[in-house]
Amino acid sequence: MEPCPKRVRAYLGGALVADTTHALLVWEVPYYPAFYVPRRDVRAKLVENGGRTHSPSRGEASGQDVLAGGRRAARAAWLYEDSPVEGIRGHVRFEWEAMDAWFEEDEEVFTHPRDPYTRVDVLSSSRHVRVEVDGVSVAESTSPRILFETGLPPRYYLPKTDVRMDLLDPTDSVSYCPYKGRAEWWSLRAGDGPEAPVRTDLAWGYRYPLPESLGIAGLVCFYNEKVDLYVDGELQARPHTKFS
Repeated sequence: MEPCPKRVRAYLGGALVADTTHALLVWEVPYYPAFYVPRRDVRAKLVENGGRTHSPSRGEASGQDVLAGGRRAARAAWLYEDSPVEGIRGHVRFEWEAMDAWFEEDEEVFTHPRDPYTRVDVLSSSRHVRVEVDGVSVAESTSPRILFETGLPPRYYLPKTDVRMDLLDPTDSVSYCPYKGRAEWWSLRAGDGPEAPVRTDLAWGYRYPLPESLGIAGLVCFYNEKVDLYVDGELQARPHTKFS
């Protein structure tokens, strides 16, 4: 747990729910933090709904409905008023997805708060990268962009001209990353004909990434965890991550 120096705002129904420069970053899980907002900086009405939840570390919390912009978001906030962790008493923990939008300063943030200890580097490379699925070569490039992100394996983003785009079918899936932006996804047919197996949402790309990740704009990436990835002729071990 540590103070967040940024101005943090949340909106629901077009109305301001919270506006603070004194948010706390609380790591409830190892991967990323959550915002805890001082009760005095909450602008929306909170209505206790009788819900309860228990955390072994943070204690008991009471569920709150959030009323703002003519809408009511059920169990969208939690109060740990008697928490054994003194620092979070008097703070409100909002459910991220229950809000319409979150902002750090004047930039919208997606998925979760940015972790100040996560770094993203996009580097041009001349390494020879080849991707195979079920023995079929689906991409091969000597001009990848390698994205290094704290806590994750390197990701190899490849030009579409070096990818068998005829084997990729766009899906309706969309995902968001607080460091890279909005991603579009493709499924892959590993072979020709109607009987070819389909790997759903195996590849993704960012058409308009956030400024810190502009180097991967318009490129395609495959899950290291789910394909045979060769780098300079050497088959890479499949990493074990939450995406495996």
